[in-house]
Amino acid sequence: MTLLEKLAMAMIDYYSGDAKRAQHFLKVHAFSKLIGAGEGIDEKAMFILEAAAYVHDIGIKAAEEKFGYQNGKLQEELGPPIAEKMLTELGFEKDVIDRVCYLIAHHHTYKDVDGIDYRILLEADFLVNCYEFKQDNRVIYAAKENIFETETGKKICETMFLGE
Repeated sequence: MTLLEKLAMAMIDYYSGDAKRAQHFLKVHAFSKLIGAGEGIDEKAMFILEAAAYVHDIGIKAAEEKFGYQNGKLQEELGPPIAEKMLTELGFEKDVIDRVCYLIAHHHTYKDVDGIDYRILLEADFLVNCYEFKQDNRVIYAAKENIFETETGKKICETMFLGE
């Protein structure tokens, strides 16, 4: 198994018994990889993006256990230390771990987007959330205009949700 495949399996194990969470991060990973390929990002950025897509919501479980609920702010706050431990144990390089933890700490923050990996992760997560939360077309159209910046992400959003 590759390092990314080991990470995917570790996350499935982390969310043992919670198919919804596993399904979510696997879908975000698939869209991240697709958008990244469409945008022609380099191999290192793709590796970081894929790792971040797998672990972006790792803070949910800790938030629910500690507070009885979770939200974006808690995910951003509680996720990085958990991800850092998992990524270190799996043998990820320090610079990759640092960037993945940064992305986790900002994946619900839509301003001051720092890097194509960050942009793509936001877009991929939004695509999955739109479907999972059954957003209406007004919300999706506004997101396409205000959140999506990559051509590939816009195209997927338009085609999948708006039929354009």
